[in-house]
Amino acid sequence: MNQVPDDDGSAQALGKASELLRSLASPIRLGIVRELSAGDRRVHELVDALGVSQPLVSQHLRVLRGARIVAAHRMAREVEYSLVDEHVAHIVLDAIRHVAEA
Repeated sequence: MNQVPDDDGSAQALGKASELLRSLASPIRLGIVRELSAGDRRVHELVDALGVSQPLVSQHLRVLRGARIVAAHRMAREVEYSLVDEHVAHIVLDAIRHVAEA
């Protein structure tokens, strides 16, 4: 039987982990995190990579920013996005790999 590491299993930590996973619970948001795991991207680059509209990408970026998963940096007339924490990229990439194995 596998043992779960005894990190912070408090109700508060579990609640925050649940919020994080809820913030990622969209194919577009997972795609955004996957793209940002390779480096910073501007919105038009995310639109091209994901094949969805700019307003839709912006809407999902707003959710990810609210969850403190991505950060925005103004660069002249454009905004560049980056991951706040690489741990989230590992979660997303591991999940994608996991389903690809099945």
